[in-house]
Amino acid sequence: MKKQSLLLFFIVFILIFVSCGTSKSMRHLPDIAHYDAQKPIVIKQSPELFTSGKNSLLKNKQGLWELYVEGDPLEIGLATGALSDSLLKKQEQIFFSRVEDIVPSRFQQNLLRNFLKWYNRKLYLNVPEEYQTEIYGISQYTSPNFDNIAPQFQRSLYLHGAHDIGHALQDLALVGCSSFAAWGEKSENGDLILGRNFDFYVNDAFAENKITAFINPKEGYPFMMVTWPGMIGTVSGMNKEGLTVTINAGKSKIPIVAKTPISILTREILQHAQNIDEAITIAKKREVFVSESIMVGSAKDNKAVLIEVSPKKMDVFDVPNSNQLICSNHFQSDAFKNDERNQLQIANSHSKYRYDRMQELFSENPKINPEIASKILRNTEGLHDIALGYGNEKALNQLMAHHGIIFKPKEKLVWVSANPYQLGEFVCYNLDSIFKERKTAPAVSMEEENLNIARDPFIESAAFSNYQKFKIEDRKMDLYLKNKAKISFEFIQNYQSLNPDYWVVYYKAGLYFYEQKYFQFAQNNFEKALTKEITTVPEKEAIEKYLKKLKRK
Repeated sequence: MKKQSLLLFFIVFILIFVSCGTSKSMRHLPDIAHYDAQKPIVIKQSPELFTSGKNSLLKNKQGLWELYVEGDPLEIGLATGALSDSLLKKQEQIFFSRVEDIVPSRFQQNLLRNFLKWYNRKLYLNVPEEYQTEIYGISQYTSPNFDNIAPQFQRSLYLHGAHDIGHALQDLALVGCSSFAAWGEKSENGDLILGRNFDFYVNDAFAENKITAFINPKEGYPFMMVTWPGMIGTVSGMNKEGLTVTINAGKSKIPIVAKTPISILTREILQHAQNIDEAITIAKKREVFVSESIMVGSAKDNKAVLIEVSPKKMDVFDVPNSNQLICSNHFQSDAFKNDERNQLQIANSHSKYRYDRMQELFSENPKINPEIASKILRNTEGLHDIALGYGNEKALNQLMAHHGIIFKPKEKLVWVSANPYQLGEFVCYNLDSIFKERKTAPAVSMEEENLNIARDPFIESAAFSNYQKFKIEDRKMDLYLKNKAKISFEFIQNYQSLNPDYWVVYYKAGLYFYEQKYFQFAQNNFEKALTKEITTVPEKEAIEKYLKKLKRK
């Protein structure tokens, strides 16, 4: 079932409700004395185009925001904040309103605040000064409505550790990202190609304003990344040297203090490395506080590797004489693969299943090109093409992704999916063209329209329409179960008909009938759930436990 939404908001809550009002960390600000701190003037050309000198923010016809900014860290931060001002405030509102929905109890908020008030006390010591400065610039445009939670800069800084703290404190609910790379004999023209889904779901509103950001820093390499308002860390990106980075969460112990957020480490790699060796050198410099697989692709090396990091060790997974690399949410390097936590992750989660599915699809497609890569990322079926039910986390396409992305590093081409999920048009960009010296801000999209990949026809299908209805009915079902309300048989029948191959619809019906003491109906639904592809071993065991109880009645 979808644990990511609950997880994320729990993460955000514990981050931003940290009460360190008298601590040094809450008074800390980056040193900006040697920067020009003047706020830029933004011209609103239209509701979908904002400019400030050479910098711009444009919403293209596919619904993606395209951001271009250049300069030193403070200039980049201030320009980003000024251009995305309204989007930034809206994104904050989405986060904080949902936090209150998930954790409405003031008492629980106070408990968390007291327990975690020291947690982020050293975070600022583990974020490079250039990124603190950039975050500071953006934070000047955050909403004053949330200053009672934490000051602007600290609030913005802490949110960059949300991914890390969340999967460390509740890593049974890992975000289920999938990524792959092919080169040599496995790619269509021999050059490296990579694809990934970033399965990070808050709600539909959170992904409405995803940004394809093009950053031209004064120091380091120009680069692009897919992000959201207020986020300067990198989850998916490529620089002008043809180096790519993507991240996949791994199994983590609960850390006792925040260190370098993974997205800040990958941002540093993206901005300052031109090949795999340089990426590894940067990774060795930083102390992280969760375990993560970082897939690094390199045009100069014409291959990809996994840099696997944890708070205590690091290793590189690089298979000699291979022409492909596949990654889900378990580790593969010698230093990690036999760890007990990793073995439990392989045995109990959906990570190995998705890994095997990628292997299967790679076997069916001898040569990977961008179109084939997009089909793999959009695939909703399970092993041997079985129906999983829509939204099953065993699928590569879980119908929840913030974005899908494809890279061709040698050609400096990148494809970013438009909404919904990774089903919308994959919009192509050429970094060589975008980072040519510009005199003014562009008034039209920076896309390479002739190279775009069409939206998935699945969007127009009855199955997708039913899935959208299912999501609404599923939220109703959760409320009914929570409130122990009466549910009509007609509602349950319709609910199950909207997503009939998904085990969850039978499991939740079984829970309802069990609570209502309609034991035969409960048994029938639990048994039906077991005929479907259940996401994890613990969830399957929970159903089997209910059936054992029923047999004793």
